[in-house]
Amino acid sequence: MENVVLIVHLILALALIGVVLLQRSEGGGLGMGGGGGGVMSGRAAATALGKVTWGLAGAFIVTSIALTIIAANNSAGGSVLDRLTATPEVEDSATGDALGESLLPPSAGDGPVVPLAD
Repeated sequence: MENVVLIVHLILALALIGVVLLQRSEGGGLGMGGGGGGVMSGRAAATALGKVTWGLAGAFIVTSIALTIIAANNSAGGSVLDRLTATPEVEDSATGDALGESLLPPSAGDGPVVPLAD
């Protein structure tokens, strides 16, 4: 169920971006004027695109709330911080020491002892 709502949410987001980009810039924010023409008149197109934008925005908000409710129901009731403290340490197989225990580089005395030949 969560995947279906998430896919619908992503499609709504892309459609909302597309509809907003199709709208005419009335304020001239980028210095571009909206060219006239087309099948619909300028005011009717703004009204139709405005209604589509409001509809997509409403559906986007509904899917956002639905995803929040689904995520809250799927959570185990625990905090993410509680799960971080319960992680086991990984041991190095060669030395048996816990990895990340020391951040210093190994010194000469840490290696194996090799007897010198006479």
